[in-house]
Amino acid sequence: MKYILSIVAVGLIGISIFSCNSQIQIAKQDKIDQLLQQLNNSGGSDVLVISHRGDWRNFPENSLEAFSSAIDMGVDMAEMDVAKTKDNQLVIMHDKTLDRTTNGKGLVSNWTLDSLRKLYLKDGLGVETKYKIPTLEEALLVCKGKALVNLDKSYEFFNQAYDIAKKTGTTNQIVMKGYNKTVDQVKADFGTKLDTIIFMPIINLDNQPNAQQIIDDYQTKLKVKALEIVFSKDTSKVLTRFPQIKKKGSRIWVNSLWASLNAGYDDNEAIKNNDSIYGWYLKKGVNMIQTDRPQLLINYLRNKKVHK
Repeated sequence: MKYILSIVAVGLIGISIFSCNSQIQIAKQDKIDQLLQQLNNSGGSDVLVISHRGDWRNFPENSLEAFSSAIDMGVDMAEMDVAKTKDNQLVIMHDKTLDRTTNGKGLVSNWTLDSLRKLYLKDGLGVETKYKIPTLEEALLVCKGKALVNLDKSYEFFNQAYDIAKKTGTTNQIVMKGYNKTVDQVKADFGTKLDTIIFMPIINLDNQPNAQQIIDDYQTKLKVKALEIVFSKDTSKVLTRFPQIKKKGSRIWVNSLWASLNAGYDDNEAIKNNDSIYGWYLKKGVNMIQTDRPQLLINYLRNKKVHK
């Protein structure tokens, strides 16, 4: 009898563990579904927060720990930069060289993955840490079910990145970006993959005098979910057309990183006065912000009741 009861107990524990794991998976999928619903609602007043290279003020940029920390803060999307090694492996690294962010030197493309594994990342002050360079696969797994992912610097080897996204089950979380590409080029380069990933064009108002026409083309022919708008001056008429652009189905993404991307409405200035910077974006109708200060921005937006 004791033996039978033990078997039953073990079985119940197994069922309980399976049920718990299933609930976790459902919760993760619910989170991504919620974020995708928000992204698809171009006119939503809620603002999606994107962490630039993760929480790099507390951990090395583009590290697994930086992404995890940003997700714990409550960011909606993690931006990460992709590079290729000598042996054709995809890793997370912004610069073409290792010098600034690691204790290594030279081009990333001159190092194999095994060699890179021996290096250590530096923090924002250039101090060597115990943290390691992650692969794209590792970074996607950290974000899986928790946040959308913006892949930067990976357009030229997107097919390989896409295969890794398929392997990790994260294709529906991916937002790809591209600059100076026509709609026809994007369709030719991505093909049917556009059915499963989100493409976002970068529109530079400084050096694309036909910016509004480019926006119209992307909205009409590709029905993009978001447009990244870059500007060093706040005089372009496009900045007054955000309500119309959103009405046609695209969210407005801006970068509050440094002045050349946003006419001086940047994160460091926001420390002094939130409303003068982040408030300006809200008044313009911006509803996606990539930031170097995710906690500061999230706190501000939640206080304004425009971030969940």
